[in-house]
Amino acid sequence: MLKITCPWCGDRAQIEFTYRGDGALTRPALDNENAKDHFEYVYLRDPRRGVQDEIWRHSAGCGQFLKVRRDTLTHKIYATSAPQDDLAQDDLDQQGDAQ
Repeated sequence: MLKITCPWCGDRAQIEFTYRGDGALTRPALDNENAKDHFEYVYLRDPRRGVQDEIWRHSAGCGQFLKVRRDTLTHKIYATSAPQDDLAQDDLDQQGDAQ
């Protein structure tokens, strides 16, 4: 089982969290009337392997959303933060050094 560090509650079991989506996507502006942009945001995803940023929700805890940097091949978690915060580039640099 994965251990995810909630920025508000600390280390918790994965079962307390719900995956909510890709953390690298940028939502189209609400006043953007181009239906194609909204369709692509909602439905089109590139299946990627490796390290990526994801949005999770601490659904069985504080209810907050958080950003998680996770390797989808090994499931190793490198960093967590509030969704509006940028995850440090150092986290990826350390991952490269460890391999």
